[in-house]
Amino acid sequence: MRSIMKSLIKITLLFALIFTAANFSTAVAQSVDIKTFNIIGTDNMKFDMVKIEAIAGEEIRIVYTSKSNFPKTAMAHNVVVMTKDTDVQAFANASARARDNEYIAPGFEDSIVAATALAGGGETVEVTFVVPSEPGDYVYICSFPGHYGAGMKGVITVTAPKS
Repeated sequence: MRSIMKSLIKITLLFALIFTAANFSTAVAQSVDIKTFNIIGTDNMKFDMVKIEAIAGEEIRIVYTSKSNFPKTAMAHNVVVMTKDTDVQAFANASARARDNEYIAPGFEDSIVAATALAGGGETVEVTFVVPSEPGDYVYICSFPGHYGAGMKGVITVTAPKS
């Protein structure tokens, strides 16, 4: 009976190992297929990457790292990708008053393609999303008060897929 229990334990462990390895390789394959853009922001309120090129309908990931010496309550950053027809200045102005909503203005949800959470100094946040199907320029900004006005913005240029 003892040898049967040992065999069952070994078989169970073997299946668990195989299942874990299969899930890991699937996760690695999925993350490799997604085009990733690493953006860094600092206390100078600028993104280090202000131009991104993407293909309509593809899935991309934006990984944002904040490098700041200030507390998060005084200096935090995010990346908010806006729709093409958004009045970005109006969104930024309204978002500056939305502290309780991580500086994302209520009522503007339809104007957002994707957004990261706020990141304080040393923190990294990310968002994965499908690029809009309509080619054109999509502005991304930091919605923390005053940051867009200081120049913390960039553009995702979306092109049609090649036939």
